[in-house]
Amino acid sequence: MTSSTPTAGAVLLAAGVLVLTGCGTKVSGSGAAAAPSPVPSSAQTPDHAARQAAAVARHDALFPEMARLCADRATAVPSVPPDDLPTDPEARKYAENHGYKSQFPLSPQDRCRGDAHAARIKAALGGGEGKDAPRTTQELSRLLTGMGYKPETGDVYGSGPGNLAFVLKVPESGPCVTGRVSVPVQVEAHGAYLESGCREPRGGH
Repeated sequence: MTSSTPTAGAVLLAAGVLVLTGCGTKVSGSGAAAAPSPVPSSAQTPDHAARQAAAVARHDALFPEMARLCADRATAVPSVPPDDLPTDPEARKYAENHGYKSQFPLSPQDRCRGDAHAARIKAALGGGEGKDAPRTTQELSRLLTGMGYKPETGDVYGSGPGNLAFVLKVPESGPCVTGRVSVPVQVEAHGAYLESGCREPRGGH
């Protein structure tokens, strides 16, 4: 009778060990524990500086004249004071109400590039007097496209001679350029609006 007791205890002890070793451990077919999921490496993080440099290189290949003209300009964007509102109450209120028209600042190189594109387009429109300027939105769109700009639907608008306008982003890495084919012709470069890209936002508060 006494010899059967240790045997039964050994059986129970072995069963308990099997239960404990089976809990919480996932075993693969080869008997080894499954490897943890790989942690994303920092190399997979998008490199925005590299993307920007690649965009500049593509722009410079499309417009080598602008590349030469602006190559020595600084690329750092100037810092903007946290609160540069005027101290005069009325002027401050006006500035606050029109804050939705704020634009992203341009680096000296972006400013140079934008001004060069604006001057190029203005010359193609006949200079300040708009001599031989396009007379329809279709003509204006064809002119801009032929110069290497690709205005999208709605970026060229107006209702006839002297009342045409356009807005576009310089291809790849440039700022915005806005123009009005009137007398005199007006073309200017500027940073993108904080709320609406190159197109001037409407409304406010």
